[in-house]
Amino acid sequence: MKTSIKELEQRLGYKFKDAQLITQALTHRGYAKVKNNERLEFLGDAVLDLVVAEYLYMKFPSKFEGELSKLRASLVNDKSFKNMALKLNLGSYILISVAEENNKGRDKASLLSNAFEALIGAIYLEGGIKNVKKVIITLLESVYPKIDMETLFKDYKTLLQEFTQAHFGVTPEYVFLRSFGPDHKKEFEMAVTLKGKELSKARGNTKKEAEQSAAKEALEILERKTQ
Repeated sequence: MKTSIKELEQRLGYKFKDAQLITQALTHRGYAKVKNNERLEFLGDAVLDLVVAEYLYMKFPSKFEGELSKLRASLVNDKSFKNMALKLNLGSYILISVAEENNKGRDKASLLSNAFEALIGAIYLEGGIKNVKKVIITLLESVYPKIDMETLFKDYKTLLQEFTQAHFGVTPEYVFLRSFGPDHKKEFEMAVTLKGKELSKARGNTKKEAEQSAAKEALEILERKTQ
């Protein structure tokens, strides 16, 4: 780790009692096969999901389940976790292998996101739900000063088109696959193709909803492949 852990704790607003726990949270699996942050990452992901869900539930008492789910999906994802990791300058503290160091691992979205989840898992284990809620909400409101549908909800079709044009010089196409269910509760299945090859497919209550879901999945697939 290049920088003092005390600086990270100051940014977090939380001081660890167990130095081994925070070290494990910041250890990438390429650096250590056993005492790495994968298990803490698993725990932190669940904690983040719960805390953000409760935060949105209390913040927006008049919103229905569907809107709350969309808001949560916009905040509980790798991109959002990466933004919070950057706010903490987390890349400076992660223990990574020489190979990852040479491959600019400290800047990788997936590595930063995973380390952030692990760090949250570690705080939860040691400090409990009260302390971890304070850390998460403070970070969340710092990175996202305006939390609403207009600001957070992504038009995944537009994002996918921008991504494919930038990386492949082509735009995706949407193919209707099928519809099923009774007329009053019909579902639609749409696929996204790129250069004639199917990237993903998804269902929705409308064709537009299915297209958005398929575009989101396709974007995540392509982002992983190009990292």
